[in-house]
Amino acid sequence: MRRVFALVSLLLSVFAMPSLAAEAPYTKAAFDGLLASGKPVAVVFHADWCPTCRAQAPVLKQLSGDGEFKDLTVLVADFDSEKALKKSLNVVTQSTIVVFRGGKEVARGTGQTDREHLAGLLHAALTTTG
Repeated sequence: MRRVFALVSLLLSVFAMPSLAAEAPYTKAAFDGLLASGKPVAVVFHADWCPTCRAQAPVLKQLSGDGEFKDLTVLVADFDSEKALKKSLNVVTQSTIVVFRGGKEVARGTGQTDREHLAGLLHAALTTTG
């Protein structure tokens, strides 16, 4: 019964998150599912002890709820515990944001807290290059 519940929860998180257009905690299954589907996703490496991360958080939360970013999923990864993810994405600093479109990295930034800069970074997941 636990396995059925876990599977249902996983499926709901993978398929429901993209339509929520908001922040969600990072899970490998959700991230892999979003990349495989080609949906736009941003992974934010956050650390509670990081003052820059604490300044980024409310701005990213506001942006992720904005209608302009309704098709974007923002996954928040714990900088201290997601060692394999950090290694696979070559992330060495907290407050790093890695943006994907079509399953590929299209933008990256570290340490930005300015709303306009963060919006531009997230917008890279939604725009196509000509």
